[in-house]
Amino acid sequence: MSSPVHIKHLDHLVLTVADIDVACDFYGRVLGMEKIVFGIPARVALGFGEHKINLHPIVNDFDTKADRPTPGSADFCLITDTPVADVIDHLADCDVNVIAGPVAKNGAMGPLSSVYFRDPDGNLIEVSNYV
Repeated sequence: MSSPVHIKHLDHLVLTVADIDVACDFYGRVLGMEKIVFGIPARVALGFGEHKINLHPIVNDFDTKADRPTPGSADFCLITDTPVADVIDHLADCDVNVIAGPVAKNGAMGPLSSVYFRDPDGNLIEVSNYV
């Protein structure tokens, strides 16, 4: 089945979190993401490269949100230039528990070497290198 719609890339995704400050600290300290405040009323996102992750508090008044927003329901993969072995060492330095890794996986553009861990809300994060 074909569609006239051609998606180029992902602009942002949204994580529902229990505490925005805790999420910003974790993603900044562990993954080097930058806290971005935008909009009126003020909203918060995590910036990295040309992308961002918008953060929604569990209780919010946004009209456009997931049907059942729940902290800890996300599972996503981030690509890094940092060798996965160095990522694992950094996670240990940050007292982040590694669930698995390095493990061989398949990404959108080919084979990956990946490490898995969870953020403070329980979201599963995969950080990978293309091999």
